[in-house]
Amino acid sequence: MALLPTRLYKAFHPPMINKSDGAIRVGVLGAAKIVSMALLTPALSHPEVIVQAIAARDRSRAEDLAKKHGIPEVKDTYQDILDDPEIDAVFVPLPNALHYEWSVRAIRAGKHVLVEKPSVDNATEANMLFNMPELSPTHPNPRVLLEAMHNKFHPALHKFLTFIAPADVIHVHTDSMAPAWFTTADKLNSNYKLGGGSIMALGTYNFAVMRMIFGQEPEECLECDTAVFVDDDDHECDYTFKAKFRFPNGTGDATTTVKGPAFWKPSEARVTHKEVAVSDKTLPDTQKKTRTRLVTLHGFMHAVAWHRIDVKDSYKIRNVPSGQIIKKWVESSSHTAYTYRDAEDARGLPDLGEFWWTSFRYQLEAFVNRIKGRETHYWVTGEDSIKQMKMIDMAYEKSGLRLRPTSTFR
Repeated sequence: MALLPTRLYKAFHPPMINKSDGAIRVGVLGAAKIVSMALLTPALSHPEVIVQAIAARDRSRAEDLAKKHGIPEVKDTYQDILDDPEIDAVFVPLPNALHYEWSVRAIRAGKHVLVEKPSVDNATEANMLFNMPELSPTHPNPRVLLEAMHNKFHPALHKFLTFIAPADVIHVHTDSMAPAWFTTADKLNSNYKLGGGSIMALGTYNFAVMRMIFGQEPEECLECDTAVFVDDDDHECDYTFKAKFRFPNGTGDATTTVKGPAFWKPSEARVTHKEVAVSDKTLPDTQKKTRTRLVTLHGFMHAVAWHRIDVKDSYKIRNVPSGQIIKKWVESSSHTAYTYRDAEDARGLPDLGEFWWTSFRYQLEAFVNRIKGRETHYWVTGEDSIKQMKMIDMAYEKSGLRLRPTSTFR
């Protein structure tokens, strides 16, 4: 905890790095709140990223961001950014309903694309977007498209996964929240036509973590209870939900609200394993040792602020013929991982990062490496993003609310 003030200060006030020759010039489509945290601040410490231009519907908002963050150009329109031959890549932080259209436009214009999560409004859009021919490795000049599911790039999540045996997982509980004051000001979450809803805004994080833990896709959404915004004319935007999914070897549930209390409660993923036999050569043949593991990751969404991985192993020794418990005890441990050095046992992932790097900074590292043709420490594939949207669609279908609307842009 002693490093917390230093870590947070450097995370949001990182050192400015001199830019290298051949740095990627990025244009930003929109002046959303997420732009500073997701791109502008992480770019300061990346030698191969220059945020070159920004455009917004309200030009004054783009000008304010440009002045504050030293962005050289403010364009009149999004299309002006796409038409600029000096721009190599774009960030699309627009409302969800516009992700598909402007990602497609950007890719067709020859740009690499980092698009905010969720990638699009529904699985139909995801299939069309991620199967664009310009993204194929067989294309003469393939483009890079990445869904900005930033938390999946942080070492804390990968360290967490080292304590999990997917085949033995029988239940996963996830919850996340955002205070009402943080999410309701811009009204996006309560606008169906713009792809609003708590499942879209926060539930997608829960779903992604569940899929990573099980290492498989959900077979069915068993339950999805929601409450909707009353100021949404369509009455189709959930501000809270509780969903339960059936996976091949267990169940997972997710709870989210974007109308939470003023105090921000860290997100949580809690994983229960089935009881398994544990080899112990010190025991006679008449005795058997078993373990039941519970693993919890506190703070899976914004691990740089704070996170903790708790591992609780409950052991039993039984008499084999009778099944009588001879002895039982609990062993507990806690862990953190702010760099991949901390997560050195995270399934062969490379040494990477500084203790103050945010998940967005790790994500930017991967995005640049993929554009440059280098290996990445982690990657969200197009197939992964399509499956993610299928899970979101499952939840909305079970809830009785309509899927978020499909774009008419082609």
